[in-house]
Amino acid sequence: MIDHISVGVSDLDRAAKFYEATLAALGLSRLVTRPRTVGFGKAYPEFWINLREAMPRVPPESGVHICLRAKTTSEVDAFHAAALSAGGASDGAPGIRPHDRVRYYAAFVTDPDGNRIEAVTFPSE
Repeated sequence: MIDHISVGVSDLDRAAKFYEATLAALGLSRLVTRPRTVGFGKAYPEFWINLREAMPRVPPESGVHICLRAKTTSEVDAFHAAALSAGGASDGAPGIRPHDRVRYYAAFVTDPDGNRIEAVTFPSE
């Protein structure tokens, strides 16, 4: 249903390094580089970062997050580890999240600007 998304970042080079490492765990790579934007994806850019120099850090109470699909729990684990190694922060360690109607495995991170990103998969057992 959603074709692509974008997030604002205050430092394009720093964010590009963070997302190159973090998104690689989910099979996405840098496909487009422009002076004020970078696009990541598999076949075409699905995830964009856009330079907003004066942007303040995204407050945790904003409630906004972006969730990306992983194929396996190992990919979720790798996403989380890569994000932490690349300067992000954990906002929910990898693990099972049981809910009323669905059981899923996810991890949450924040990028250096405070954007909250999740990776999720739905294990069969």
